[in-house]
Amino acid sequence: MAIAVGEIYTGTVTGVTKFGAFVKIDERTTGLVHISEVADTYVKEVSEFLTVGDEVKVKVLSIGDDGKIGLSIKKAVAPPPPKPQPQESAAARNDRFESKLAEFMKNSNEKLNQLKRHQEGRRR
Repeated sequence: MAIAVGEIYTGTVTGVTKFGAFVKIDERTTGLVHISEVADTYVKEVSEFLTVGDEVKVKVLSIGDDGKIGLSIKKAVAPPPPKPQPQESAAARNDRFESKLAEFMKNSNEKLNQLKRHQEGRRR
């Protein structure tokens, strides 16, 4: 089978390391899924996501001149749909803005008063 960049294949995990996992695509072809390409979330340990023998879909990212194949699991599957954000009414947004503005003004006035007291103390 001729492996092509950009194509998606089903392979079997043959090895798990600290830096990624080796995936066998066919009889003669094995590539590396770097730890950064294992999942859409932070991956501290590859072994938390993959074990030897797992069947995974991989996308070919690169084929080096030396024959090394770079693979990605996270790019082979569709990303999860974004969680819908609850719609906020204009009145609620305005109230939230007003409360933040009031808090900012209060903090600003407190800091100005402290600065004035400090400067008056230095003049005496």
